[in-house]
Amino acid sequence: MLIAEDERMLADSIAEGLRAEALAVDVVYDGDAALERLGVNDYDVLVLDRDLPVVHGDDVCRAVAESDALVRVLMLTAAVTVPARVDGLRLGADDYLTKPFAFEELVARIQALGRRARPAAPPTLERGGIRLDPSRREVYRDGRYVRLARKEFGLLAELMRADGAIVSAERLLEKVWDEHADPFTNTVRVTLMKLRRKLGDPSVIETVPGAGYRIP
Repeated sequence: MLIAEDERMLADSIAEGLRAEALAVDVVYDGDAALERLGVNDYDVLVLDRDLPVVHGDDVCRAVAESDALVRVLMLTAAVTVPARVDGLRLGADDYLTKPFAFEELVARIQALGRRARPAAPPTLERGGIRLDPSRREVYRDGRYVRLARKEFGLLAELMRADGAIVSAERLLEKVWDEHADPFTNTVRVTLMKLRRKLGDPSVIETVPGAGYRIP
C-alpha cells in the first residue's frame, strides 16, 4: 500500500504501525511523488491526505479514479463537515477518515479496502492441507497449528491467494515487503526456507525454476 501524507512524523508513524501488521508500505510526502509511485507500482490501497503539496490530494484522487488502476483510496482530512466528506467521495475516494483518528480504525478500514481491491476470496484460505485464516492470522497444516512470523505469514497468504498460479519472487517482494527492500536480495528465498521448515514435510511450496513459487 501507499501512504501519501505531508506531515512526515504522522506518515512515518502510520507506516511503522502498518508494517507491524505485516503490511507492505511505501510512503511519499507530496502529490507529485504519489502520482509517480502509482504509475509504476501496483498498490491495493492508497491512504491519501487531501491537502498535499505540489499536487493537491483532490487531483491525485481524480487521476486515480480516471485511470484503470484497481487501487482503493482512503482519504484523510482534517475537515469534519458533511459537504467536505461528500466532495471527497465524489472525487472517487472509496472511504473517508477525519483527523485525528484511532489507529485501530485506520487499520480496519485499510483491511476492508484491501479485500475489495482483490478478487473475492473466502474468509479462510485452504490448499494443500493448509488452512489460513487472514482475520485471525492463524495457520494450520493438517490440523496442526503453525506459528509464523509476520513476513512468513504474509508470504504464505500471497501464495494461497494465487490459487495454484505461479507467483514470482519480485511479486512477493512487492506485496510482502516494501520499497526499502533490495530487489537483488535473497530475502524471499530465506523466508521461504524458514516457512517450508515450519510447515513441515512433505513440502507444499513448489519452486518453479526461472519463474517463482506456487502451492499446486
